[in-house]
Amino acid sequence: MDIKLQIEDVIEQNGSDFELSKLFKEYIKEYKTSLPELFESNQGKDFLVKHTKKLDSIITLMYQTILRRMFGNYLPMRNSIPIAIVALGSYGREQLCVHSDIDLLIVYQDIEGYNSKLIIEKLFYLALDAGLKLGHRVHEVNDLFSSSKEDITIRTSLMEARFITGSNFTWHATGRELTKIRLDKQKDFILEKIEEAQIRRKKYPTTMEPNIKESVGGLRDSHLIFWIAQTIYGISSLKDLSGDVFSEEEYREYRIALELLFRVRSALHLITGKQEDRLILQHMPQASRMLGFKNEQKMVSKVLEAQWRISNFTQIFAKKMVRKYIEDKSLIKRFKHNRLQKGIYLLEDRLYASYNLANLSIDELLTILVNLEDKFYHFDAGFLKQFTYVNISYPLRQKTYKLIKQLLQKQHIYSFLKLFYDAGILQHLFPNFKKVMHLPQFDGYHHYPVDIHSIKCIEALENIKEPFVKQLFDELDADEKLLVKIVVLFHDTGKGRKQDHSEVGAKLIAPFIDKIGLSQEIKERAILLVKHHILMSNVSFKQNIHNEKILYKFMSNIVDEKNLKLLYIVTYADVNGVGGDIYNSFNAKLLHDLYISALEVSQNNDRITDAKKRLIIEKKVKNLEEFKNIPKILQKKTLGVESNLFFFKHTPLDIIQIVMKAKDTKEYQFVVNNENSLTIEIFRRVPLNIGFLLSTLSHLDVGSMEIFTLFDDIKYFKIEFKKNVDGDELTEVQNIIKAAFDMDRVVEHRNIVIKKDEITIDCEHSKTHAELNVNTKNQIGLLAHLMDSFEQLGINIVTAKIHSTKHKVRDSFLISKQNNICNNVEKIYELLIK
Repeated sequence: MDIKLQIEDVIEQNGSDFELSKLFKEYIKEYKTSLPELFESNQGKDFLVKHTKKLDSIITLMYQTILRRMFGNYLPMRNSIPIAIVALGSYGREQLCVHSDIDLLIVYQDIEGYNSKLIIEKLFYLALDAGLKLGHRVHEVNDLFSSSKEDITIRTSLMEARFITGSNFTWHATGRELTKIRLDKQKDFILEKIEEAQIRRKKYPTTMEPNIKESVGGLRDSHLIFWIAQTIYGISSLKDLSGDVFSEEEYREYRIALELLFRVRSALHLITGKQEDRLILQHMPQASRMLGFKNEQKMVSKVLEAQWRISNFTQIFAKKMVRKYIEDKSLIKRFKHNRLQKGIYLLEDRLYASYNLANLSIDELLTILVNLEDKFYHFDAGFLKQFTYVNISYPLRQKTYKLIKQLLQKQHIYSFLKLFYDAGILQHLFPNFKKVMHLPQFDGYHHYPVDIHSIKCIEALENIKEPFVKQLFDELDADEKLLVKIVVLFHDTGKGRKQDHSEVGAKLIAPFIDKIGLSQEIKERAILLVKHHILMSNVSFKQNIHNEKILYKFMSNIVDEKNLKLLYIVTYADVNGVGGDIYNSFNAKLLHDLYISALEVSQNNDRITDAKKRLIIEKKVKNLEEFKNIPKILQKKTLGVESNLFFFKHTPLDIIQIVMKAKDTKEYQFVVNNENSLTIEIFRRVPLNIGFLLSTLSHLDVGSMEIFTLFDDIKYFKIEFKKNVDGDELTEVQNIIKAAFDMDRVVEHRNIVIKKDEITIDCEHSKTHAELNVNTKNQIGLLAHLMDSFEQLGINIVTAKIHSTKHKVRDSFLISKQNNICNNVEKIYELLIK
């Protein structure tokens, strides 16, 4: 039955307001159920327009219902009732998404006899009872101007007003007020919106899980350029400026990008059943199917490319429109004084280009950059425009390669690389990047797509914060610094293929080295470094870096001391460019320890056995004054500690300090350090409920763990976490450690799932130790489960290397060969996978 007839029946029979709202609620519910089907045939802006028009019809029908209810058969002409119902925000732009708020403005004139306020009140009650998610404002026409001055948000929303239904007379009166608002203090409004956008863009940078609305290049950027255009030109559509502010082709590319964001956002709302604007990992498979992409990676790559396009278009043409409103005439003399050449200016480390300047060639533009003083720069939108629309022929000319080499030889190139990315020419100047532009990497480790990660790595290289790494870099000669820069920039350009990206990247870097005229030795080192660029982080984060076999195998790939030094610097930059807190004090120490241990191996022609290495360390310990000052019997106990690894993992002074604390231990004592990351040291003679301790602290990420038997039945535990904790939590940690000496305490583990093929046990690791590796899904409580299992089996853990990402863990345990464990391997499997 037609809803209009049903409404008429209810009114004729003097039905209740509840019956009317129920009719609308069922009608809206039925319509929402049909939206997925509508989306299949109408995506992008077309889908949003159809959805907007449907809501227009529903709200119009609600308004007609209220009027019919109040006036009965004496319904006056619609234009004579001084009320106008107006759409605002995305609803006003006809871009309303499925679960977005429906922003309404009700404008009225308080004319005696029409009871406008009661009509409006009843309309809102009906809409809310029917389930519409309204955001609404109610104003008298004459109050609009003063209200717009109270808050920039109000003024912004009023700019997007679109008439839905009601009195045309009231709407025309409203239109006059809206024009008055638009023309009021335009400069102040524009500057405030630009500042607001800059804050938002810093808060929501480009990531592999983009926010379709708020991220750099998201829908908010498209709103910004429309608000500016509407304020200055009074246009109703940005397209009206095609052929004037920007070309039709430039606008077409922008609209194609915007269309994809509309499609993705609608898909997210339909998938989640709520207002969801983040394209997060869990929604990607379904979204890519709905949108017809082959896979999630392809879809996200296209979204990132679309956001880049919108960001680029917005930056260039928003600035072009607002120039005359924001120019400071007092700076004209300074600009003239700081002119680099016709139409190009440098003022306070920012480069400007006139929008009236004809497009320069790529060689002319690169020459400008090469001739700049070596420092960090910012670039105005006019300068960005020059690079965006420059013509670059391929293959590049030798002169262009020469200029690129000169740029790379500068100490500060991050700002230039960011400029090339923002302008969309990074892959044209560096063809190695063609396959990795906007390429996401869903490995639970990287925070940025490949192109941005590579540029971030260069930023880290230019701003080395680790004094030891900075010293190593500063010691390099000019060619070696250039080599490191090229490797850091190109290390991941082999991604996006089926083959190993390190192998592909190593092949890709060689032609570039030849093009810029570096030596054969430099090329060979570059190829080796790219081929092994993840080796140092893999070994230091996942393996026992004090094991001689691992060290010699590592150095057999690196070849010599020079490559080791270069790789350390490259790894520092690579890990820092990942994003988040991946590079922290804990990981920094692991990398440093591997470098020092590997350096020792590389500097000795004769193979150093564990026994020889221990003798060298023992000699260093004996030479310490602190060692000479302790009792002879304690000296003997110190040198009698069975584990070689105890000596390898600690400095001579650390060994003395640990021994002195152990000597004073009666039942147990512990030290908690929270300076850089949380570290717990425990000395105990009595049993420690390690399973309980780790279970209770399972919300913290363990980085590594050492367990050594010292002397007199004293065991030493050192647990390092990846982050520190706040003051209140530190007290709680100390209480948990004390409670862990109660062996009756039990924490029930969650269901931990480990498969047999995710466990490897190497009983041939060394004469005294076996190695157990677990490579499985990351699960809360996993480490506690493992330690509990080891306790039950009487397995003595010497040290543990814990490496976890968002989705996976790779834990390595060095265990003493005692209690016949290597003859009971099946029991270990059985208990761990139980």
